[in-house]
Amino acid sequence: MKRLHVHVAVQDLATSIGFYSTLFGAEPDVIKDDYAKWMLDDPRVNFAISDRARVTGVDHLGIQVESSEELGELAGRLKAAGEVTRDQEATTCCYAQSDKAWVNDPNGLRWETFHTFGEAITYGEDEPDVVLSAQSKVACCAPPVTDAKPARAPACC
Repeated sequence: MKRLHVHVAVQDLATSIGFYSTLFGAEPDVIKDDYAKWMLDDPRVNFAISDRARVTGVDHLGIQVESSEELGELAGRLKAAGEVTRDQEATTCCYAQSDKAWVNDPNGLRWETFHTFGEAITYGEDEPDVVLSAQSKVACCAPPVTDAKPARAPACC
């Protein structure tokens, strides 16, 4: 069975852990100095937060699979749709060892498909940055800030 993955970049990890623990009614399954993760069954989601110097907001979305075969199937679908994937094998990221296939959706939102097969003692490396325009560096759901007040969130939300 597949699990939705959401990774949010936060400004204050401790405050965010408190907020999401209350929201989910559960403490994180993994807590590190710069990262926390909840593996929830209702809703079935791998929800992670980190304060690793990215723009705050939705960092990326993903689909976590339970086998290499499922990962190959998903990556194959992306390639069949004409998308270029950035594949990583036996990489360390988010305190886990995984095989991954990354893609950007038509709006530039990063999607990660991955199979985790072990734990790691370091955060590791993020997906290699792609060239981003100034507009795409703004988190998807972060409304632009003006002198008067925050503007309405963009349509991608």
